[in-house]
Amino acid sequence: MAKLLYFLSLCVLLSFTVLVQGARQSQDIRCGACRALVDEMEWAIAQVDPKKMIKTGSFRINPDGSQSTKDVPFARSEGHLLELMEGVCEKMKEYGETLDPATNRKMYVRFTAREGTSEDISNVSYDSRVTADLKFACEMIVEQNEDEIIEFFSHETDNVKDKLCSKRTDLCDYALKIPHDEL
Repeated sequence: MAKLLYFLSLCVLLSFTVLVQGARQSQDIRCGACRALVDEMEWAIAQVDPKKMIKTGSFRINPDGSQSTKDVPFARSEGHLLELMEGVCEKMKEYGETLDPATNRKMYVRFTAREGTSEDISNVSYDSRVTADLKFACEMIVEQNEDEIIEFFSHETDNVKDKLCSKRTDLCDYALKIPHDEL
């Protein structure tokens, strides 16, 4: 009887450990997908000529003959942001998984270099499971937080990762301590 109780308690402890590890891994992938989404959106916005403008507002003629339109930067316009969000999750195939030595948590970093940059990918593992998990998490984030994403990228320019991924959505509640990387 004592052996059975010991075995059962060991099974419960092992099950609890697996559940905690799975929850942590799930949080890491959602946080990583959010942070990668922000990186990709910021990079795409930075590629647009800041002088390029688009007219927004009502195109109806007012009684006085004027129109209520205004010029806004194209890069941060709602239409452009929606277009970027349609393809941003496809970029997750360019990310791999690594372990942060300071926090011992999984991080997701770009292993495909953009023009003019080189990435240190010596400790990055990339496979179809990682990219599929990141893509799925990214799609869920975009679907559930579309309005917040548009709001942040149409107005905010500083610390969008922390503001969107940690403070607004709680996807990275532990990540407020992660250092910011520059574009």
